[in-house]
Amino acid sequence: GEASSEASSEERAGGGAEGRQVIRMTKKAKKNKGHRTSVMRTSSRRLSDSADNLGVGGDFNVNASQVTRELERELRREEKERLREEASTGLLREMLDISSTLEDGVAAIVDDSFTKCFNKATPTVWNFNFYLFPLWLAGLVVRYVVLFPIRLAFLLSTFFTFNVVFFLSRLLLPKSAFKTRFEKLIVRCICICWVASWTAVITCHGPRPVASKGRVWVSNHTSMIDWLVLSQVTPFATVMQKHPGWLGVIQTYIMDGFGCIYFNRKEAKDREKVALRIKDYVKNDGGFPLLIFPEGTCVNNRYSTMFKKGAFELDAAVCPIAIKYNKIFVDAFWSSRTQSFGMHLVELMTSWAVVADVYFLEPQHKQPGETSIEFAARVQKMIAKKARLKVVPWNGMLKYFSPSPKLCEAKREIFGNSLKAKLEQKEKAV
Repeated sequence: GEASSEASSEERAGGGAEGRQVIRMTKKAKKNKGHRTSVMRTSSRRLSDSADNLGVGGDFNVNASQVTRELERELRREEKERLREEASTGLLREMLDISSTLEDGVAAIVDDSFTKCFNKATPTVWNFNFYLFPLWLAGLVVRYVVLFPIRLAFLLSTFFTFNVVFFLSRLLLPKSAFKTRFEKLIVRCICICWVASWTAVITCHGPRPVASKGRVWVSNHTSMIDWLVLSQVTPFATVMQKHPGWLGVIQTYIMDGFGCIYFNRKEAKDREKVALRIKDYVKNDGGFPLLIFPEGTCVNNRYSTMFKKGAFELDAAVCPIAIKYNKIFVDAFWSSRTQSFGMHLVELMTSWAVVADVYFLEPQHKQPGETSIEFAARVQKMIAKKARLKVVPWNGMLKYFSPSPKLCEAKREIFGNSLKAKLEQKEKAV
């Protein structure tokens, strides 16, 4: 059966020598892909265990360079092994052989489940025909010329008003239960204004969160707007990266007022400080429910990358939240490497609506004999099942890595040394 399937594959590929070469190359690429998948899994675990337990990127630069070196060392070893396996081939054939480069390309085509986690959805073009194109054009004018200015004016006016009220409350009201309730109401109103500026349709399922000691909420992460979507239901304090520009001003002067915890990926000392603040917040009940995104980075709402174990080591009940965005009008995924948050908001505000479902799931506790990593994986599967996401074993922080130019130079050096050794052997034989 296998022989006949291989034969039919070769016939489909062309039947000749070129077809057989393609089949062999694809098989070898799949084999190499399995090896490199193992390398990526190991790197993901290394990065998670050594530095990024809370999803905040502590010691990020140090560990990024360390894991990058390990990846490059493994790829060098793979290239040396390939050349040893092909040592029996002739010198001319080895000099002209480009199969290694082609295999890398074929392996990338065969499976690239890592970069798929961070690709935006490509909209399907269905209305560019004689009948629907005028309607699409009219809709474009309505969205950009009518809706966008109205939404922007509404957002700026309400955001400014509620933030002035919130600032005066922080400044003038004495600390009391009334002040806490009042500030929660203001924060919720601010988030409702943001969500309304996208004409968002958010459907919530399950009981709403209530702040209490010994509890932490975790969710899959698609965009910075996740916090706004959740906080318009119940205001959350959250753990997030410190951003520059106008977003950083909002974080410093507004969000800091209700217990949000910030970190800087470039500061190695931040990790310990953030971990201590999180543990103290959960233990003493900071007033607002604490929300953590264990993935540590934005993923495109089709996949779920590795959950960091730090949120599951707090000796607290973990309350999962699953967020599923409907891409019917706009893709809510924010790719921070290719798009500023301001442009991301413009994209949302010029769409017809943002549609999402939010699922508040039952609190989970660590089971007897269960490790923090197993606990994190169990909660991740719950969230992924409810939000219809595919779980992948990659650490999301690996998207910030790029191969060093030295790696290409090292592969040239390995290849050159192999040719040199063959030439020396040939001279000795003569």
